[in-house]
Amino acid sequence: MNVLLYGLVVMIWGTTWIAIVMQQGTVAITVSIFWRFLLAALAMLALLTLTRRLRQISLRDHLFCLLQGCCVFSFNFVCFYQAASFISSGLESVIFSMAVLFNAFNSLLFFRQRPHPNLLPAALLGIGGVIALFWHDLLATQLAPSLLYGIGLSALGTFGFSLGNMISTRHQRRGLETLSTNTYAMFYGALIMAIISLGRGDNFAPELTTRYLGALVYLAIFGSVIAFGAYFTLVGRIGAGPAAYSTLLFPLVALAMSTLFEGYRWHSNAVIGLAMILLGNAVMFRPPGRVPGFNIFRRTRQDKAPRSG
Repeated sequence: MNVLLYGLVVMIWGTTWIAIVMQQGTVAITVSIFWRFLLAALAMLALLTLTRRLRQISLRDHLFCLLQGCCVFSFNFVCFYQAASFISSGLESVIFSMAVLFNAFNSLLFFRQRPHPNLLPAALLGIGGVIALFWHDLLATQLAPSLLYGIGLSALGTFGFSLGNMISTRHQRRGLETLSTNTYAMFYGALIMAIISLGRGDNFAPELTTRYLGALVYLAIFGSVIAFGAYFTLVGRIGAGPAAYSTLLFPLVALAMSTLFEGYRWHSNAVIGLAMILLGNAVMFRPPGRVPGFNIFRRTRQDKAPRSG
């Protein structure tokens, strides 16, 4: 099951970056995010109501879902959507791979959860591979202000995503059902974007084109309902650190899409970076003293921490 969840997250989120680019245009960013998570939340609500899996939660838990909505389903995507105007979708996904480091740091900070024994060498390989993938573009632009701005926005959005991971971990340690908390958090995220859009006087009408609407449906159903459900379930099963390591595989999918749709050009350093990322994945999920295999996704001892508030 963990292998399936991991694969879903990598393949879907590896392709959502190009869908975000397809939504660039006349519609305000906050409005696009509003429609994305409103549709996702409504789809989740309908599904959970029909299957009788929607769980009621306390007011305190709703406040944490509101905070999760701020971190994962609203402001972080404002950063990602704006960054898409300055850097390619593939390179944006490369920066998102920093989530593996943010999650390791935040897990230690908030839960006193020690990182996976293989995290440091794997992260060094993975981040080194990310830098190799990005190096040619850094040299080509000579660190232009627009590039730095795009990098900063993507990094800020990634940090917000990591904080949302910590809130999801908190939910699951309290025994809350992932799909229910995701539904509430998506509603709150959509509400926040609606309030901001109203305050700005934005037009809520979506762009009635196949490109925009197709991207919206894909982002709402696949990128939000399916991928976020799979990812946060994975966080509960194997821990936030190992789950976030999937972000180091996103660039492989995202850069392939960027090659097809944005004319991204592969260079020798990109091939080296790709090899380093793959090697980092092998190191990350290799149990100490054991032969790599599908049992690499079993929960590690430090992930089996007692539940706490």
